[in-house]
Amino acid sequence: MLKVIDPLLGPDLLYIMRAMGHGDELAIVDANYPADSAGPDVVRIEVDAVRTLDAILTLFPLDTFVPEACWRMQVVGSPNQEEPVFEEFRKVIAKREGPQFKLASLERFAFYDRVKQSFAIVKTNERRLYGNVLLKKGIVRPE
Repeated sequence: MLKVIDPLLGPDLLYIMRAMGHGDELAIVDANYPADSAGPDVVRIEVDAVRTLDAILTLFPLDTFVPEACWRMQVVGSPNQEEPVFEEFRKVIAKREGPQFKLASLERFAFYDRVKQSFAIVKTNERRLYGNVLLKKGIVRPE
């Protein structure tokens, strides 16, 4: 245990987030996501995706140099459909990084392709469908 760092963030995930550079992407995926066959390293966390996103964003800066820094997967056959988990993602992103960050969307297979190119995947036990989010790492500005 460490002070200030969320105990959900274990050594493997902390190492990954620290090793990532500006512009690298981190995927947080649900229990149904084919993470192990996607390619990048996988870290498992046994809580839901919203709780995982909240813990990660306590340390992980989002990229301010691009128009979009977070994406969700679109609902198959209904790309504009809003699932309850999307609003929960938005609330966490706004709380941790600010309202300027919007949750963009990607078609299912475009999302899969992007995750294959990500730095790592955090597989959660999220049971709700479409409980997937992709984050682009930003910079930590000097104080």
